Amino acid sequence: MIIEVGITKIKLGQYIVDIVEQTGTYQLKGPGHVKSQAIIDNLANHGVSSVLIDTSKSLVIKNSDNGDIQFTRPEQTDTYVEPLAFEISQAKALFSHSKSIQRQLLRNIMNDIDVDIVPVKEVTDDAVEAVFKNPDALACVLNIRIKDDYLLEHAVSVSILMSIFCRHLGIEKRLAKEVAIGAFLHDVGKVKIPDEILNKPAKLTPEEFAVMQTHVQHSIDIINNIAGISDLSMEVAALHHEKLNGSGYPYQLAADDISMYGRMITICDIFDALTANRVYKAGYCHIKAFNILRKLAKDGELDQILVDQFIRCMGVYPIGSLVELNANRLAIVEARTDDPTRPKVRSFYDIDHRHYTMAEDIDLSSTEGIVIKSVRADDFNLEMNKIVEFLMLQG
Repeated sequence: MIIEVGITKIKLGQYIVDIVEQTGTYQLKGPGHVKSQAIIDNLANHGVSSVLIDTSKSLVIKNSDNGDIQFTRPEQTDTYVEPLAFEISQAKALFSHSKSIQRQLLRNIMNDIDVDIVPVKEVTDDAVEAVFKNPDALACVLNIRIKDDYLLEHAVSVSILMSIFCRHLGIEKRLAKEVAIGAFLHDVGKVKIPDEILNKPAKLTPEEFAVMQTHVQHSIDIINNIAGISDLSMEVAALHHEKLNGSGYPYQLAADDISMYGRMITICDIFDALTANRVYKAGYCHIKAFNILRKLAKDGELDQILVDQFIRCMGVYPIGSLVELNANRLAIVEARTDDPTRPKVRSFYDIDHRHYTMAEDIDLSSTEGIVIKSVRADDFNLEMNKIVEFLMLQG
Protein backbone atom coordinates (compact mmCIF):
# COMPACT_ATOMS: atom_id res chain seq x y z
CA MET A 1 0.00 0.00 0.00
CA ILE A 2 0.99 3.64 -0.47
CA ILE A 3 1.47 5.77 2.66
CA GLU A 4 2.77 9.24 3.43
CA VAL A 5 6.01 9.34 5.45
CA GLY A 6 7.84 12.33 6.94
CA ILE A 7 11.40 12.93 5.76
CA THR A 8 12.84 12.03 9.18
CA LYS A 9 10.95 8.72 9.21
CA ILE A 10 12.20 7.37 5.88
CA LYS A 11 14.09 4.10 6.22
CA LEU A 12 16.67 2.46 3.99
CA GLY A 13 15.07 -0.03 1.64
CA GLN A 14 11.79 1.82 1.32
CA TYR A 15 10.39 2.63 -2.13
CA ILE A 16 9.65 6.34 -2.75
CA VAL A 17 6.81 6.96 -5.19
CA ASP A 18 6.51 10.74 -5.15
CA ILE A 19 6.99 13.92 -3.12
CA VAL A 20 4.01 15.11 -1.07
CA GLU A 21 5.14 18.28 0.71
CA GLN A 22 8.14 20.53 0.19
CA THR A 23 9.16 24.18 0.43
CA GLY A 24 10.79 24.20 -3.01
CA THR A 25 10.09 22.78 -6.47
CA TYR A 26 12.39 19.74 -6.43
CA GLN A 27 11.29 16.84 -8.65
CA LEU A 28 12.25 13.19 -8.46
CA LYS A 29 13.85 11.67 -11.53
CA GLY A 30 11.49 8.79 -10.93
CA PRO A 31 10.27 6.42 -8.20
CA GLY A 32 12.89 4.17 -6.60
CA HIS A 33 14.36 2.52 -3.52
CA VAL A 34 16.23 4.39 -0.81
CA LYS A 35 19.60 2.64 -0.75
CA SER A 36 21.70 5.24 1.06
CA GLN A 37 21.38 7.98 3.66
CA ALA A 38 22.65 10.39 1.01
CA ILE A 39 19.33 10.07 -0.84
CA ILE A 40 17.40 11.09 2.27
CA ASP A 41 19.81 13.94 2.98
CA ASN A 42 19.47 15.20 -0.58
CA LEU A 43 15.68 15.31 -0.28
CA ALA A 44 15.89 17.16 3.05
CA ASN A 45 18.39 19.66 1.63
CA HIS A 46 15.92 20.44 -1.17
CA GLY A 47 13.17 21.24 1.35
CA VAL A 48 11.22 17.99 1.04
CA SER A 49 9.23 17.32 4.22
CA SER A 50 7.21 14.22 3.29
CA VAL A 51 7.02 11.58 0.55
CA LEU A 52 4.81 8.74 -0.60
CA ILE A 53 6.11 5.24 0.18
CA ASP A 54 4.89 2.04 -1.46
CA THR A 55 5.19 -0.43 1.42
CA SER A 56 4.63 -3.42 -0.85
CA LYS A 57 7.98 -2.75 -2.57
CA SER A 58 10.18 -2.27 0.52
CA LEU A 59 13.48 -4.18 0.63
CA VAL A 60 15.09 -5.89 3.60
CA ILE A 61 18.60 -4.81 4.64
CA LYS A 62 21.23 -7.51 5.10
CA ASN A 63 24.86 -6.89 5.99
CA SER A 64 27.35 -8.91 3.94
CA ASP A 65 30.55 -10.47 5.34
CA ASN A 66 32.65 -7.54 4.08
CA GLY A 67 30.39 -4.99 5.78
CA ASP A 68 28.55 -3.80 2.66
CA ILE A 69 24.79 -3.25 2.85
CA GLN A 70 22.72 -5.57 0.70
CA PHE A 71 19.03 -5.27 -0.11
CA THR A 72 16.77 -8.26 -0.67
CA ARG A 73 13.07 -8.91 -1.18
CA PRO A 74 11.22 -9.77 2.06
CA GLU A 75 9.92 -13.29 2.53
CA GLN A 76 6.17 -13.72 2.21
CA THR A 77 4.32 -13.89 5.53
CA ASP A 78 0.75 -14.54 6.57
CA THR A 79 -1.77 -11.90 5.53
CA TYR A 80 -2.17 -9.16 8.11
CA VAL A 81 -5.34 -7.07 8.24
CA GLU A 82 -4.55 -3.42 8.94
CA PRO A 83 -6.69 -1.44 11.41
CA LEU A 84 -9.12 1.06 9.84
CA ALA A 85 -7.16 4.07 11.14
CA PHE A 86 -4.07 2.87 9.25
CA GLU A 87 -6.15 2.18 6.14
CA ILE A 88 -7.43 5.76 6.25
CA SER A 89 -3.82 6.97 6.41
CA GLN A 90 -3.03 4.82 3.39
CA ALA A 91 -6.14 6.09 1.62
CA LYS A 92 -5.06 9.71 2.18
CA ALA A 93 -1.68 8.92 0.66
CA LEU A 94 -3.29 7.17 -2.30
CA PHE A 95 -5.61 10.14 -2.86
CA SER A 96 -2.63 12.51 -2.73
CA HIS A 97 -0.67 10.37 -5.18
CA SER A 98 -3.68 10.24 -7.52
CA LYS A 99 -3.81 14.04 -7.49
CA SER A 100 -0.12 14.23 -8.43
CA ILE A 101 -0.73 11.88 -11.37
CA GLN A 102 -3.73 13.97 -12.45
CA ARG A 103 -1.68 17.17 -12.15
CA GLN A 104 1.10 15.79 -14.37
CA LEU A 105 -1.49 14.47 -16.81
CA LEU A 106 -3.09 17.90 -17.24
CA ARG A 107 0.33 19.57 -17.47
CA ASN A 108 1.34 17.23 -20.31
CA ILE A 109 -1.92 17.88 -22.16
CA MET A 110 -1.49 21.65 -21.85
CA ASN A 111 2.06 21.37 -23.21
CA ASP A 112 1.06 19.02 -26.05
CA ILE A 113 3.14 16.20 -24.59
CA ASP A 114 1.99 12.65 -25.35
CA VAL A 115 0.06 11.18 -22.41
CA ASP A 116 1.48 8.03 -20.84
CA ILE A 117 -1.47 5.95 -19.64
CA VAL A 118 0.68 3.64 -17.48
CA PRO A 119 0.77 5.88 -14.34
CA VAL A 120 -3.01 6.39 -14.66
CA LYS A 121 -3.61 2.65 -14.89
CA GLU A 122 -1.34 1.97 -11.94
CA VAL A 123 -2.94 4.51 -9.60
CA THR A 124 -6.53 3.62 -10.57
CA ASP A 125 -5.70 -0.08 -10.17
CA ASP A 126 -4.45 0.68 -6.65
CA ALA A 127 -7.63 2.63 -5.88
CA VAL A 128 -9.92 -0.14 -7.14
CA GLU A 129 -7.99 -2.75 -5.15
CA ALA A 130 -8.31 -0.57 -2.03
CA VAL A 131 -12.03 -0.02 -2.61
CA PHE A 132 -12.76 -3.70 -3.16
CA LYS A 133 -10.85 -4.47 0.05
CA ASN A 134 -12.48 -1.75 2.16
CA PRO A 135 -14.47 1.07 0.51
CA ASP A 136 -14.98 2.91 3.80
CA ALA A 137 -11.43 4.26 4.06
CA LEU A 138 -11.44 5.96 0.66
CA ALA A 139 -15.06 7.07 1.09
CA CYS A 140 -13.95 8.84 4.28
CA VAL A 141 -11.03 10.54 2.53
CA LEU A 142 -13.36 11.95 -0.14
CA ASN A 143 -14.64 14.35 2.51
CA ILE A 144 -11.18 15.88 2.98
CA ARG A 145 -10.90 18.37 0.15
CA ILE A 146 -8.98 21.53 -0.77
CA LYS A 147 -11.03 24.32 -2.36
CA ASP A 148 -8.26 25.39 -4.74
CA ASP A 149 -7.75 21.86 -6.07
CA TYR A 150 -11.27 21.21 -7.34
CA LEU A 151 -10.33 20.24 -10.90
CA LEU A 152 -7.73 17.73 -9.69
CA GLU A 153 -9.77 16.35 -6.81
CA HIS A 154 -13.01 16.12 -8.75
CA ALA A 155 -11.56 13.72 -11.33
CA VAL A 156 -9.95 11.56 -8.64
CA SER A 157 -13.09 11.59 -6.49
CA VAL A 158 -15.40 10.63 -9.36
CA SER A 159 -13.06 7.76 -10.23
CA ILE A 160 -13.19 6.53 -6.62
CA LEU A 161 -16.97 6.98 -6.43
CA MET A 162 -17.34 4.92 -9.60
CA SER A 163 -15.14 2.21 -8.10
CA ILE A 164 -17.26 2.15 -4.94
CA PHE A 165 -20.44 2.06 -7.05
CA CYS A 166 -19.09 -0.80 -9.18
CA ARG A 167 -18.29 -2.82 -6.07
CA HIS A 168 -21.78 -2.24 -4.71
CA LEU A 169 -23.41 -3.34 -7.96
CA GLY A 170 -21.31 -6.50 -8.13
CA ILE A 171 -19.40 -5.45 -11.26
CA GLU A 172 -16.24 -7.53 -11.57
CA LYS A 173 -12.96 -5.91 -10.61
CA ARG A 174 -11.47 -6.19 -14.11
CA LEU A 175 -14.25 -4.01 -15.54
CA ALA A 176 -14.22 -1.69 -12.53
CA LYS A 177 -10.58 -0.85 -13.31
CA GLU A 178 -11.46 0.18 -16.87
CA VAL A 179 -14.39 2.22 -15.56
CA ALA A 180 -12.10 3.94 -13.04
CA ILE A 181 -9.68 4.97 -15.81
CA GLY A 182 -12.49 6.53 -17.82
CA ALA A 183 -13.71 8.44 -14.78
CA PHE A 184 -10.16 9.58 -13.98
CA LEU A 185 -9.88 11.05 -17.49
CA HIS A 186 -13.44 12.34 -17.95
CA ASP A 187 -12.67 16.04 -17.42
CA VAL A 188 -9.24 16.37 -19.04
CA GLY A 189 -10.82 18.50 -21.77
CA LYS A 190 -11.35 21.30 -19.27
CA VAL A 191 -7.73 22.37 -19.78
CA LYS A 192 -8.94 23.70 -23.14
CA ILE A 193 -11.55 25.95 -21.53
CA PRO A 194 -10.53 29.59 -20.81
CA ASP A 195 -9.89 30.20 -17.10
CA GLU A 196 -12.33 33.11 -16.97
CA ILE A 197 -15.12 30.68 -17.89
CA LEU A 198 -13.86 27.58 -16.09
CA ASN A 199 -13.41 29.40 -12.77
CA LYS A 200 -16.09 32.06 -13.06
CA PRO A 201 -17.70 32.52 -9.62
CA ALA A 202 -21.03 33.73 -11.04
CA LYS A 203 -23.56 31.97 -13.25
CA LEU A 204 -22.35 31.45 -16.82
CA THR A 205 -24.07 33.29 -19.65
CA PRO A 206 -25.65 31.12 -22.37
CA GLU A 207 -22.65 31.85 -24.59
CA GLU A 208 -20.18 30.94 -21.83
CA PHE A 209 -22.07 27.76 -21.00
CA ALA A 210 -21.90 26.73 -24.65
CA VAL A 211 -18.10 27.08 -24.45
CA MET A 212 -18.04 25.12 -21.18
CA GLN A 213 -19.99 22.27 -22.79
CA THR A 214 -17.24 21.80 -25.36
CA HIS A 215 -14.98 20.32 -22.66
CA VAL A 216 -16.56 16.89 -23.21
CA GLN A 217 -15.64 16.84 -26.89
CA HIS A 218 -12.17 18.08 -25.98
CA SER A 219 -11.89 15.18 -23.51
CA ILE A 220 -12.99 12.72 -26.19
CA ASP A 221 -10.44 14.08 -28.68
CA ILE A 222 -7.63 13.94 -26.09
CA ILE A 223 -8.47 10.42 -24.92
CA ASN A 224 -8.71 9.19 -28.51
CA ASN A 225 -5.03 10.07 -28.89
CA ILE A 226 -3.93 8.12 -25.80
CA ALA A 227 -2.56 4.70 -26.67
CA GLY A 228 -3.94 1.77 -24.70
CA ILE A 229 -7.37 3.18 -23.78
CA SER A 230 -10.20 0.63 -23.82
CA ASP A 231 -13.60 1.24 -25.40
CA LEU A 232 -15.20 1.00 -21.95
CA SER A 233 -12.93 3.70 -20.52
CA MET A 234 -13.77 5.97 -23.46
CA GLU A 235 -17.48 5.24 -23.07
CA VAL A 236 -17.44 6.29 -19.42
CA ALA A 237 -15.62 9.55 -20.15
CA ALA A 238 -17.73 10.44 -23.19
CA LEU A 239 -21.14 9.97 -21.55
CA HIS A 240 -20.72 11.80 -18.25
CA HIS A 241 -23.02 14.69 -19.23
CA GLU A 242 -25.72 12.76 -21.09
CA LYS A 243 -29.24 12.72 -19.55
CA LEU A 244 -32.01 10.16 -19.99
CA ASN A 245 -34.45 12.80 -21.29
CA GLY A 246 -32.05 13.86 -24.06
CA SER A 247 -31.14 17.19 -22.47
CA GLY A 248 -27.49 16.28 -21.98
CA TYR A 249 -24.46 16.83 -24.18
CA PRO A 250 -22.54 16.48 -26.44
CA TYR A 251 -24.68 13.87 -28.23
CA GLN A 252 -28.14 14.54 -26.70
CA LEU A 253 -28.53 10.79 -26.23
CA ALA A 254 -31.67 9.53 -24.53
CA ALA A 255 -32.89 6.50 -22.59
CA ASP A 256 -31.64 3.22 -24.07
CA ASP A 257 -28.87 4.96 -26.01
CA ILE A 258 -27.07 5.67 -22.72
CA SER A 259 -25.28 2.66 -21.25
CA MET A 260 -25.41 1.68 -17.60
CA TYR A 261 -21.87 2.97 -17.13
CA GLY A 262 -22.82 6.30 -18.71
CA ARG A 263 -25.77 6.58 -16.32
CA MET A 264 -23.53 5.70 -13.37
CA ILE A 265 -20.86 8.32 -14.05
CA THR A 266 -23.47 11.06 -14.52
CA ILE A 267 -24.75 10.31 -11.00
CA CYS A 268 -21.24 10.23 -9.51
CA ASP A 269 -20.20 13.38 -11.37
CA ILE A 270 -23.21 15.37 -10.15
CA PHE A 271 -22.93 14.07 -6.58
CA ASP A 272 -19.28 15.07 -6.28
CA ALA A 273 -19.91 18.48 -7.84
CA LEU A 274 -22.74 19.08 -5.35
CA THR A 275 -20.80 18.07 -2.24
CA ALA A 276 -17.37 19.54 -3.02
CA ASN A 277 -16.27 22.90 -1.67
CA ARG A 278 -14.96 25.40 -4.18
CA VAL A 279 -13.37 28.82 -3.81
CA TYR A 280 -16.65 30.51 -4.72
CA LYS A 281 -19.20 27.97 -3.42
CA ALA A 282 -19.65 25.80 -0.35
CA GLY A 283 -20.69 22.23 -1.04
CA TYR A 284 -24.01 20.76 0.06
CA CYS A 285 -24.30 18.23 2.86
CA HIS A 286 -24.84 14.66 1.67
CA ILE A 287 -28.55 14.54 2.51
CA LYS A 288 -29.29 17.62 0.39
CA ALA A 289 -27.17 16.23 -2.47
CA PHE A 290 -29.12 12.95 -2.33
CA ASN A 291 -32.40 14.88 -2.46
CA ILE A 292 -31.21 16.76 -5.56
CA LEU A 293 -30.26 13.47 -7.23
CA ARG A 294 -33.73 12.10 -6.43
CA LYS A 295 -35.38 15.17 -7.95
CA LEU A 296 -33.28 14.90 -11.10
CA ALA A 297 -34.33 11.25 -11.38
CA LYS A 298 -37.99 12.21 -10.87
CA ASP A 299 -37.62 14.82 -13.64
CA GLY A 300 -36.35 12.12 -16.00
CA GLU A 301 -32.71 13.20 -16.20
CA LEU A 302 -31.15 10.39 -14.16
CA ASP A 303 -31.83 6.67 -13.81
CA GLN A 304 -34.18 6.29 -10.80
CA ILE A 305 -33.07 2.74 -9.96
CA LEU A 306 -29.38 3.61 -10.14
CA VAL A 307 -29.89 6.75 -8.04
CA ASP A 308 -31.55 4.66 -5.35
CA GLN A 309 -28.72 2.12 -5.57
CA PHE A 310 -26.10 4.88 -5.34
CA ILE A 311 -27.68 6.30 -2.19
CA ARG A 312 -27.89 2.80 -0.72
CA CYS A 313 -24.25 2.27 -1.72
CA MET A 314 -23.04 5.46 -0.06
CA GLY A 315 -25.40 5.18 2.89
CA VAL A 316 -27.98 7.74 3.97
CA TYR A 317 -25.20 9.05 6.20
CA PRO A 318 -22.00 8.16 4.27
CA ILE A 319 -18.89 6.92 6.06
CA GLY A 320 -16.72 9.89 6.99
CA SER A 321 -19.54 12.43 6.83
CA LEU A 322 -20.44 14.66 9.77
CA VAL A 323 -23.67 14.63 11.78
CA GLU A 324 -24.94 16.86 14.56
CA LEU A 325 -26.35 15.13 17.62
CA ASN A 326 -29.21 16.69 19.56
CA ALA A 327 -26.92 16.94 22.60
CA ASN A 328 -25.05 19.75 20.82
CA ARG A 329 -22.23 17.47 19.79
CA LEU A 330 -20.65 16.72 16.43
CA ALA A 331 -19.86 13.17 15.36
CA ILE A 332 -18.37 11.45 12.35
CA VAL A 333 -20.06 8.44 10.77
CA GLU A 334 -17.75 5.45 11.18
CA ALA A 335 -19.84 2.39 10.25
CA ARG A 336 -23.21 1.31 8.90
CA THR A 337 -25.80 -0.73 10.79
CA ASP A 338 -28.89 -2.67 9.71
CA ASP A 339 -30.83 0.60 10.07
CA PRO A 340 -29.54 3.00 7.35
CA THR A 341 -30.80 6.01 9.31
CA ARG A 342 -29.02 4.97 12.55
CA PRO A 343 -25.30 4.41 11.84
CA LYS A 344 -22.42 3.98 14.26
CA VAL A 345 -20.81 7.34 14.95
CA ARG A 346 -17.91 8.74 16.94
CA SER A 347 -18.61 12.01 18.75
CA PHE A 348 -15.66 14.39 19.06
CA TYR A 349 -16.76 18.03 19.39
CA ASP A 350 -18.74 20.13 21.88
CA ILE A 351 -20.69 22.72 19.89
CA ASP A 352 -21.60 24.91 22.87
CA HIS A 353 -18.03 25.29 24.11
CA ARG A 354 -16.44 25.02 20.66
CA HIS A 355 -13.73 22.51 21.51
CA TYR A 356 -12.75 18.93 20.80
CA THR A 357 -13.71 16.33 23.38
CA MET A 358 -12.65 12.78 24.16
CA ALA A 359 -14.02 10.65 21.33
CA GLU A 360 -17.00 8.45 22.16
CA ASP A 361 -18.30 5.61 19.98
CA ILE A 362 -22.09 5.49 19.75
CA ASP A 363 -24.18 2.81 18.02
CA LEU A 364 -27.29 4.79 17.16
CA SER A 365 -29.16 1.65 16.11
CA SER A 366 -29.18 0.52 19.74
CA THR A 367 -29.38 3.95 21.38
CA GLU A 368 -32.63 5.80 21.95
CA GLY A 369 -33.21 9.51 22.26
CA ILE A 370 -30.40 10.74 19.99
CA VAL A 371 -31.50 12.62 16.89
CA ILE A 372 -29.01 13.37 14.12
CA LYS A 373 -28.84 15.60 11.08
CA SER A 374 -26.30 15.85 8.29
CA VAL A 375 -23.96 18.86 8.53
CA ARG A 376 -20.68 20.12 7.09
CA ALA A 377 -17.46 21.01 8.88
CA ASP A 378 -17.63 24.51 7.38
CA ASP A 379 -20.85 25.14 9.29
CA PHE A 380 -18.76 25.18 12.49
CA ASN A 381 -15.55 26.71 11.07
CA LEU A 382 -13.81 23.33 11.28
CA GLU A 383 -11.60 21.51 8.77
CA MET A 384 -12.26 17.89 7.88
CA ASN A 385 -8.54 17.18 7.59
CA LYS A 386 -7.93 18.24 11.20
CA ILE A 387 -11.01 16.35 12.39
CA VAL A 388 -9.81 13.10 10.83
CA GLU A 389 -6.27 13.60 12.17
CA PHE A 390 -7.66 14.19 15.67
CA LEU A 391 -9.77 11.02 15.53
CA MET A 392 -6.93 8.94 14.13
CA LEU A 393 -4.71 10.03 17.03
CA GLN A 394 -7.37 8.67 19.36
CA GLY A 395 -7.40 5.36 17.51
